[in-house]
Amino acid sequence: MYQDTIAAISTPLGEGGIGIVRLSGREARPIAEKVFQGRLAQRRLNYGHIIDPENGEVVDEVLVCYMAAPYTYTREDVVEINCHGGPLPLQRILQLVLRYGARLAHPGEFTLRAFLNGRIDLAQAESVLDIVRARTQASLRLAMQGLEGRLSAAIKGIRSQLMSVLAYLTARIDFPEDEIEPQDIIQPLKEALQSLQELITTADSGIVYRQGVRTAIVGRPNVGKSSLLNRLLRQDRSIVTPIPGTTRDTIEEVVNLQGVPFILVDTAGIIHSKELIESLGVERSRRAIEQADLVLLVIDTSEPIMEADREIGDLIGDKAVLVVANKCDLPQQAKVEELPWERVFTSALSGEGLAQLEEKMVNLALGGKVFVSDALVVNNPRHKNALERAERNLSQALSSINSGMPDDFITIDLTAALNALDEITGETVQEELLETIFSNFCVGK
Repeated sequence: MYQDTIAAISTPLGEGGIGIVRLSGREARPIAEKVFQGRLAQRRLNYGHIIDPENGEVVDEVLVCYMAAPYTYTREDVVEINCHGGPLPLQRILQLVLRYGARLAHPGEFTLRAFLNGRIDLAQAESVLDIVRARTQASLRLAMQGLEGRLSAAIKGIRSQLMSVLAYLTARIDFPEDEIEPQDIIQPLKEALQSLQELITTADSGIVYRQGVRTAIVGRPNVGKSSLLNRLLRQDRSIVTPIPGTTRDTIEEVVNLQGVPFILVDTAGIIHSKELIESLGVERSRRAIEQADLVLLVIDTSEPIMEADREIGDLIGDKAVLVVANKCDLPQQAKVEELPWERVFTSALSGEGLAQLEEKMVNLALGGKVFVSDALVVNNPRHKNALERAERNLSQALSSINSGMPDDFITIDLTAALNALDEITGETVQEELLETIFSNFCVGK
């Protein structure tokens, strides 16, 4: 489909033991041969040097692998130049292959070519990015499900049932004079609808595993927010002092709780202040609440609940909230039951109640659902949206059948359901959607 040859650095920026410059396309081998001094055998790591043909300068000592189409990631000829992993040799080699005929790859273009050349479908292509971005073992397992094509296989099974019914109805419409043998269309449509609904029920928890739960830790100054963050992380990330207002900016860290990634945001204590830096920190705390999926409202139980605690509660709005009744190791004065949210008593100093807090956080994130590693789980919001549209169209088709509507009305809904399913695997996809999906990839993937 593409006639040109692309190249990019496929390893992260910065210093490392190994760096890789990847080429893909018809001219990948000829371009590599212009700059590689050594024998270039297929499917072997070939030792040699990259040289600048203009002056004969040796750029780096390398290992080069040449893989011929179609047995490659992109189903095109691919060359991977393994050099020393410093920014300078990588950039020099990249500039050389660009000078001799390659074009700099767009973000995700290697994976885009794998999709367009039929090696993987669109759902599998999106799973590649999920693997790269996976933060926990659970999210990695879900991403591997997608790459292995488990969701695609389920979609194809549902699609086959719908196509069979659609073909039968189309034949009845196009050839009314022929005697077409009656066929049960309700049962396969019901089975397909049930399969869709089963997939949709997994989506909310699957998306949580994929994207993580943005969790704002909020409260007035000196209630133990930073100490709580350090406890959850099992390391001293935030500075903790007896002085109120130590945290003046938001601090973000990711913690893995039972396979669910929580993006913890430690915020400045929310108070009314005229001091510039402090007020800026408070404003960032307010924004952290607005952007959060879950809010941990930290209360100092060694003191009575103050008006400031209630004012912070008012800022939370309709967000999912868990009250962390902290400092439970001290004499208690706060009447936490007055607050209208679920609560857990903790001591960030001793670690008491930490396990219960983590359990409640996971239950709130997953809605009480437990992740089963072998079960097929939908973990992409785009896929969930397409499945829901397919479900609505299929439900409408069944309703039309039960109402005795003409076959034409039923085929319209079935076609719409099929189109929604095809968006997941990329059977039918708009160029704008492809650009949106692959723009999220790094340049070398």
